[in-house]
Amino acid sequence: MKKGVLYGLAFLGGVFLFLLLVGFLVSFLVGLRSHGASFREAIGVVEIKGIITEADEKIRILEDFLYQREIKAVVVRIDSPGGTVGASQELYEELRRVAARKPVVVSMGSVAASGAYYVALGGTRIVASPGTITGSIGVILQVPNLKKLLQKIGVEPVVLKSGRFKDILSYYRSPNAEERKILEGALSEIHRQFMRAVAESRGLKLDRVREIADGRIFTGEKARELGLVDELGNFAEAVEEAARLAHIKGRPRLVYGRRKKPWWRMFFEGRERLSLENLLTSPLYLWMAGA
Repeated sequence: MKKGVLYGLAFLGGVFLFLLLVGFLVSFLVGLRSHGASFREAIGVVEIKGIITEADEKIRILEDFLYQREIKAVVVRIDSPGGTVGASQELYEELRRVAARKPVVVSMGSVAASGAYYVALGGTRIVASPGTITGSIGVILQVPNLKKLLQKIGVEPVVLKSGRFKDILSYYRSPNAEERKILEGALSEIHRQFMRAVAESRGLKLDRVREIADGRIFTGEKARELGLVDELGNFAEAVEEAARLAHIKGRPRLVYGRRKKPWWRMFFEGRERLSLENLLTSPLYLWMAGA
């Protein structure tokens, strides 16, 4: 009986070692294949879609592309009406940082306006379709006044604060004249930052930018005439431009930047989407109203 058990254990051990060896061999061959493929010059693709409310994930992808040797250029595909000021500026700065080391070509989709156009300014070159909606160089602050609604349902808000202007963006009342002046000052400063970025990135005089930075939108064709984009074309042409700037011969390999999310994120994503759709959480936006 003991010998039978020992033989059984020995057999199972042999099978385990065999499977382990096969697994190692397969991993080695796959590694060789992927390593060989990595020598083929590639272009990294980052997609920015929808309202821009956070920048962390896209920044991590851009960071990966910056330090991957086989990635010779980056194409940023934008289809967005804009987003929050901070996130748009963060992505703009990251594109500039990558563009200092590798060509970054921005490909505009149906819309790349306001904060999304701010992001595009960080690229080496900007490619738009003739009908792309872009521009909308301005800042918008939207805060709903819920006072009358709350009165109708019998709710009286209680606000405690330690600073005179701490509830300057309250949903329960309209700002007074002094508060309006403060808010308008903040909006004007962000608008100046936006216009400076346009002037520096596009090589335009600041006075010229002021003339068109009144929130109006442009088609891609008009934007090219104004010097806001470099050329007209689709995504494929943007890839060709990136390959040309990176001196890539032949058809480049495209590597799409996607980061795997932890399994536990699925329990929170529904709640995150709700908060993103609720613009009350962050009313200061660089985006095209009505988009």
